[in-house]
Amino acid sequence: MTIHDEHPFLPPEGERSVVRRLRGRWPAGVAVVTTGAGRSRVGLTVSSLLVVDGDPGVVVMMLDPLSDLAESLGAGVPCVVNVLAPGQGDLAEVFAGQAPAPGGPFTVGSWSDGTHGPELLGSAAVVRGRVSQVAEGETGWSVRHEVEIEAVDLSDVPALRHERGSYH
Repeated sequence: MTIHDEHPFLPPEGERSVVRRLRGRWPAGVAVVTTGAGRSRVGLTVSSLLVVDGDPGVVVMMLDPLSDLAESLGAGVPCVVNVLAPGQGDLAEVFAGQAPAPGGPFTVGSWSDGTHGPELLGSAAVVRGRVSQVAEGETGWSVRHEVEIEAVDLSDVPALRHERGSYH
């Protein structure tokens, strides 16, 4: 095994995407979006989220169209947006597929089966909703999903955020 001074797969400076670099500098909240129950539970770490106030409020999220979560979330499907708290960065890495989880991702953290899907205990917030719209086609490399908010539980802990490759 060789130890590298820098990331071995990092493109040379002149070939790096400026948009990706901008996104890395843009502080983003981190959530694990979940749906399903029992053996059909699925989840994905999502930081491309926008909360829109209204009646009802809406969470707009951009999902990888090839993810199990995107394939599971059609119009009318209930889901949970589990807003992560400080100290839950390892869990974010597991649901992003960047860290191992023997036995599956739901073995990391403490989960309960809620009415809309798996709910993470100890999170900064739990948002329960139902997919109201899935955009036709892709925006960039993602598909836009809109979730009508039906219920929100807030805690007193701040939300975990991601910036420049680190959790804060």
